[in-house]
Amino acid sequence: MGAWGIAGSKPAACVTLPQPVLCFKDKLLYFPRCLPGCCCCARVRSAAVAMSREDGAGEQRPARGHSHLLPAKFVLTACSAAVAELVTFPMDLTKTRLQIQGEAVRRHPRGDKTAKPYRGMIRTAVGIVKEEGLFKLWKGVTPAIYRHIVYSGVRMVSYEQLRDSVLCKDEDGFFPLWKAVLGGMLSGAIGQFFASPADLVKIQMQMEGKRRLEGKAPRVHGVSHAFGKILSEGGIRGLWAGWVPNVQRAALVSLGDLTTYDTVKHFLLRNTALKDNSLCHGLSSICSGLVAATMGTPADVIKTRIMNQTRDKQGRGLLYTSTIDCLVKTIKREGLMSLYKGFLPTWARMAPWSLTFWLMFEQTRKITDLNSF
Repeated sequence: MGAWGIAGSKPAACVTLPQPVLCFKDKLLYFPRCLPGCCCCARVRSAAVAMSREDGAGEQRPARGHSHLLPAKFVLTACSAAVAELVTFPMDLTKTRLQIQGEAVRRHPRGDKTAKPYRGMIRTAVGIVKEEGLFKLWKGVTPAIYRHIVYSGVRMVSYEQLRDSVLCKDEDGFFPLWKAVLGGMLSGAIGQFFASPADLVKIQMQMEGKRRLEGKAPRVHGVSHAFGKILSEGGIRGLWAGWVPNVQRAALVSLGDLTTYDTVKHFLLRNTALKDNSLCHGLSSICSGLVAATMGTPADVIKTRIMNQTRDKQGRGLLYTSTIDCLVKTIKREGLMSLYKGFLPTWARMAPWSLTFWLMFEQTRKITDLNSF
């Protein structure tokens, strides 16, 4: 309602003005007798947009068809995701090691120290630093950044397009929860499908330090060697090994992350005194990180084990034949709660990742004059 209050002032550029016309469709005021090129209507539009942003209601978004904005959004997303990944990658490495430890016990039943599992998040991280070195906590960060450039870039742009142009909001500007759920899952699945090869390389590189400690020969010596090795053993199809659980996990994580953030943010703006600022973004991102970790950890455990398993010359896994096979074997051998191995480091990583990503993403959009997400 604050936007209507500016009608009382008379812009200097205008001749005598009648009562302004109230347009409920655009929530703007129009002056029917303005001189051609007069600035009054433009001023009213600018003021209305600014006030609606401050009130947290009726946020103005790019008009449909502004496809030239998509590259800018993709670049901002990729930069924000790369920074968040660098900051939180050690937690991702710790999580991956914890999720694989149950397999180490079965492979080394003699119970030597290198195969002893369940050291916990902190002890696992400290053990990596002592046994392999501090910078090994960032082992595999290069393909991880490659993956997020593709994954985060595609899913964020896809979700915004689905929300604003395909699924569309209600007449009052509200995006229903069921649409947010559908948009979040679809965008996450699409993004992860394209990013799956980089994720496969990341998982294998993260496990190289553990293989060396177990006296095994290294499988890969770098990003380019890993890609070449996968291509030589399994062809193009080999780059998408484990893509089914990967996409399933990404859909659940994106549901928890994107859907939760978008829903919580606009709930806070509509129902509290919070403005569209860093505090609102921070609270929304904390909620999204927790929900994403809760929904995505079981699929993440299955995805990690399928991607990490040794394969034959035809590219077929030697431990698991499918997602269901991996799920059944994991539960049978290690119990139902084994699906939440690495939950604590997953959540401990997702919370600061979401916080870093969303704060940087929203601020960079603001700096570059793109509308708030």
